[in-house]
Amino acid sequence: MRLEKCWFCSSTIYPGHGICFVRNDSKQFRFCRSKCHKNFKMKRNPRKVKWTKAYRVLHGKELTADATFEFERRRNRPFKYNREVTHAALKVMKSIEEISKRREMRFYESRMQGFVDSRRRTDKKELTQQVHLVRAAGPISAVHDERKSSQQKVRVPTRDALVDSSYE
Repeated sequence: MRLEKCWFCSSTIYPGHGICFVRNDSKQFRFCRSKCHKNFKMKRNPRKVKWTKAYRVLHGKELTADATFEFERRRNRPFKYNREVTHAALKVMKSIEEISKRREMRFYESRMQGFVDSRRRTDKKELTQQVHLVRAAGPISAVHDERKSSQQKVRVPTRDALVDSSYE
């Protein structure tokens, strides 16, 4: 089963899905959905459309240079299958998938770390500028403290305690 890649957004196209456009010079363009096909017909550049893989890679939103991507590369050279080699390859594919997921997660966390730091800085700056909104006035907090100290805690016996004492 051959899985193609969408020319516009680089998503996977499964057999029987998508649209194929053939230009006059016999160049084939495959699209996963009508959204990609329409954007292509409008002559939009995939590197400038934010939801495409090309945009995300170009702007550092996704992992680009990773050894695990070498396994996904398309190969047009047919070769003879060996049962043992195929079984070994299938076992290795699972471990490669786990490795790539861990690397992607690490990449995402490193990307978001800068976002968290900048968010913290802006929050801190905003707090220092508008600290008068956060601080409570002196007399109100003093009244609140007096109310707390004047209230006495009273122990009320529970039903279970009453039942237990009646048996003794």
